[in-house]
Amino acid sequence: MSAEVVLDTEELREMIADVLEVDEKSITPEIDFVRDLGVDSLLAMELAVTLERRYQVKIESHEIGDVRTMPDISALLTRKLRTSA
Repeated sequence: MSAEVVLDTEELREMIADVLEVDEKSITPEIDFVRDLGVDSLLAMELAVTLERRYQVKIESHEIGDVRTMPDISALLTRKLRTSA
């Protein structure tokens, strides 16, 4: 039996916007962090560290490298939280 994981998308959006130093309203499901916001590998790692601290999960560098949108982050966190539950 797998644990049900529900992320607070508003809280997640706020965290992402804070780390990326952008307006929270710009973090939409369609926005591509790399293409549209210019996120580089250093900023991606900073985001990973923030998410690790908040959700108490370990995110590998190759995993955060595959994250380009908010739905990508949600899916990654949901997967991580399910396996740690």
